[in-house]
Amino acid sequence: MDKKIKQAGRIIAFLTREEVDFLDKLGKDALFTTGHKLSRTEIISALIDAINSLSIDGKDVKTAQDLKEKIIKKLGKEER
Repeated sequence: MDKKIKQAGRIIAFLTREEVDFLDKLGKDALFTTGHKLSRTEIISALIDAINSLSIDGKDVKTAQDLKEKIIKKLGKEER
């Protein structure tokens, strides 16, 4: 059975305290409900994979806000 091995690349991201707290809360929620704590890296990777599966592209995107709105629209949700 041939398994594809993902080659990892390293990135450095500067997040706000609120963004880091959000990632940590997701990880802890997983820990308390499943017994497995998700790392920040696992969470960010899952978010990227999810967005990739939505076929999001960068067309007409100039800002992070533009991208956020495009993702939310694709999900069919209203922005909070």
